[in-house]
Amino acid sequence: MKISDWRVEYTITLLIIFAGVLFFIPTSLRSTVQANIIAKWKDCYKKLTYMQDVILKQEKEKILTSFKRAKTPDQREDLIIELIKPYFRLANYKVPKRYKVKFMDKTPVPTTSVYYIEDYYFSDNKMIVGIKDIPNSDIKNNGSEDTMFMMTFDINGFLPPNTWGKDVFGAKIYSNKVEPLGQDLSLQELKNDCSENGKGIGCSYYYQIGGNFSD
Repeated sequence: MKISDWRVEYTITLLIIFAGVLFFIPTSLRSTVQANIIAKWKDCYKKLTYMQDVILKQEKEKILTSFKRAKTPDQREDLIIELIKPYFRLANYKVPKRYKVKFMDKTPVPTTSVYYIEDYYFSDNKMIVGIKDIPNSDIKNNGSEDTMFMMTFDINGFLPPNTWGKDVFGAKIYSNKVEPLGQDLSLQELKNDCSENGKGIGCSYYYQIGGNFSD
């Protein structure tokens, strides 16, 4: 073999290896980031169940009475914010209106959707938290008592993608339990919803039971 031929083959081999490394590194980094986000969402959910345990069970009747006396959804939301503020250390100022959330299929969340939230708040770890009063008629309550409210969490705050199922997750808070969104869906429905053609809402539950971004 001539020296020039050897150099060409050697160069081609190096280029192939380099191209493979370039392809693998972004994929590996994405997987690490996504796994991190899922872990943080699971931590959020644990904090939610703790909050429900401490507050909603100990002061259940008082809270339900306050909610029933509230004359408007806005008044109920104000009560909810004050209730959860110590547990998630919400800032007193709201997230700028330029912050927008979209579904996993890349469509914007319409204002008519039950998952549309008007105002968001920063938590002390820069997560973005959404709170919404949810009438029982809007989300199936699976035999639970009153549906009190819904909370959403953008795990990495203002950083993109600000998308349901990728960095945005949520849960329903009842007077007797907490449920991640999507718990009423079958496994196949969860997989479909947690795909590029789905809305990503059900990922909140899907990732809690072991599903992941690669499925």
